[in-house]
Amino acid sequence: MSVKKYPHLTRQKVIFHDLDALGHVNNTVYFTYLENARIAFFFEAMGVNSLDELTIILAEATCSYRSPAYFGETLIIGTGVTRLGNKSFDLTHRIETEDGRLVATAHTVQVFFDYESGKTIPLPEQFISRVKALQGDWQP
Repeated sequence: MSVKKYPHLTRQKVIFHDLDALGHVNNTVYFTYLENARIAFFFEAMGVNSLDELTIILAEATCSYRSPAYFGETLIIGTGVTRLGNKSFDLTHRIETEDGRLVATAHTVQVFFDYESGKTIPLPEQFISRVKALQGDWQP
């Protein structure tokens, strides 16, 4: 599926700092790109405007590298929810270049969390309804 069909898109410019000694994006940098996309998705899906309002922690992240990305390229990161659980949910991500070359795919698991009590909490109904409205009938 093309990244352009994902419910949320984030554009990410590859800068010099992102490169490794071989001249392509270092594998660890993709997790920063995914974090940027997740935060942008959360702001939209949760209707928040501040990091202080996010009550989510990352529980798991995996990334499969498909082709290298290079300095100056703009990557498009598609993000969508693939599972809504009781206290956690899954995101899938697809990273492509502007011309549609697949760079990576990823999966993350997030948990809603109460920082005061130090415990997980159920997914808020408002989050669930906003995700469903944002995604419509989208399937990866």
